[in-house]
Amino acid sequence: MVAERPLVSFVKVVVGALVLGAGFGAATSLVNAVSYHYADFESEAATISGASPIEIVSVMIDSGWAWAGAAVAMGWLVARTGVNRPEENRAGALAQGAAAGVVALLAATAAYGFADTVQSGGPYLPEQPIWWVASVVLGAPLGAVGACAVRPGTTGLLARLVVPVGAAVQMAVLPPGRNERIVVIGQTVVWTLAAVCVGFVVVRFLARHRSAQAG
Repeated sequence: MVAERPLVSFVKVVVGALVLGAGFGAATSLVNAVSYHYADFESEAATISGASPIEIVSVMIDSGWAWAGAAVAMGWLVARTGVNRPEENRAGALAQGAAAGVVALLAATAAYGFADTVQSGGPYLPEQPIWWVASVVLGAPLGAVGACAVRPGTTGLLARLVVPVGAAVQMAVLPPGRNERIVVIGQTVVWTLAAVCVGFVVVRFLARHRSAQAG
């Protein structure tokens, strides 16, 4: 099988990251808008303790850990689909994963702002510079982590634990939500999902490790 040229591989990474990143950003903006539309801000009781399923979803996907997870997922996807197989060229896989993470977050940030503009009907206002900087500074290492997640061994295990552990930590230290009820529900959902993910990853890792030793 003839290997793809580096330029062709890089273009595929960039295009894929642009499409998926933009989709994530636009979807987040849309969910936020729907959540805001159905929230009852005129009722004091609803403001203090009101919650709805769509608002919980909005709180979860517009959290920092979810955006970080998008960058990790892009790095994982690049390595998983064999655009640059990590076992053959680990440095290349890490570089492509890092590039995918950056492009995905930049595209998500741009699409989020554009979708907000379309829904509000006002002039386009770019997102604050800090989000663009964060997309580059954080997107690269997060994308590289995603590329490492396909590896066997301890490196792959730790990489696969980054998102669930990071989500659990954020929900403990800086939980999102406009009232206590939303915060508690969000924490419960995220902590439960994080525990399930960690358990699955660890059990699967141990099973593969034992199988390798037995073989």
